[in-house]
Amino acid sequence: MQPAEYTKAVGAGATATTGQEDGWTEIIEPRTRLLDLGLKDVWRYRDLVMLFVQRDFVSTYKQTVLGPIWFFIQPLLTTITYMIVFGNIAKIPTDGLPQLPFYLAGITIWNYFAQTLGATSTVFTANAAIFGKVYFPRLTMPLSIVISNLVRFGIQFGLFLVIWGYYLVSGNSLHPNLYILLTPILLLLMGLLSLGLGMIFSSMTTKYRDLGMLLGFGVQLLMYATPVIYPLSRLPLKYKPYILANPLSSIVETFRFAFLGSGSFSWLNLGYSTAITIAVLLVGTIAFNKVEKSFTDTV
Repeated sequence: MQPAEYTKAVGAGATATTGQEDGWTEIIEPRTRLLDLGLKDVWRYRDLVMLFVQRDFVSTYKQTVLGPIWFFIQPLLTTITYMIVFGNIAKIPTDGLPQLPFYLAGITIWNYFAQTLGATSTVFTANAAIFGKVYFPRLTMPLSIVISNLVRFGIQFGLFLVIWGYYLVSGNSLHPNLYILLTPILLLLMGLLSLGLGMIFSSMTTKYRDLGMLLGFGVQLLMYATPVIYPLSRLPLKYKPYILANPLSSIVETFRFAFLGSGSFSWLNLGYSTAITIAVLLVGTIAFNKVEKSFTDTV
């Protein structure tokens, strides 16, 4: 007699379904559709996602002296460095805005993208030992990274709001507007874009480990192609199309425009960023599902 809790596994990169024809309570079958993310299975394993989120926090700041205080120290130190180097030495203008909220606004939302992309791009190689021992929906791992970094963003965003509120009350030239309501959409676009790119790179790094180091360098260069440390309005007209071709540019610019009231906003540019995000997510899904079935043979 087969025990009720027994699980039958069929193939790698599989999805779990229930079946009673053979007496099994759960059957794991190969996923045949490349565009299938298996969100139903992910929802069933939502407790595992939360455990992965908790693991990310504990593993990152365990045995550190300051612990979660690094959430505040890192963006503050980065902002101060930018103020000294780009604001005072390079004399890059900030559209008449105080330097502290100007740089902190760009750094806050950029960090969410950069940290999420960096972590999801190594999800296969960094967790090969876990993937090779037990079945669970593989998408739970990159999704947990997106969520854990969203929590980090929330903490750093709280720091930004404190500084933003101080400058707002003190009568500086900040002019927030109703586009603040777009903040959840901007975060969603950032999260999905980093998830899609992360799945693409994680699929490629199973065979080509050098891409991991190349990605870290590429993300640093990408920041300079995104209006994080400079306002888009100060760029020469001939360079603007190239910067706006970067889907991150309109997201960062909209975030800064919404809270600080300086910069530019365009529904067309934001729509372009949305279309690129959807396309990248589709490509990432196909690549992730294809590599998921056989990555243990190459890692």
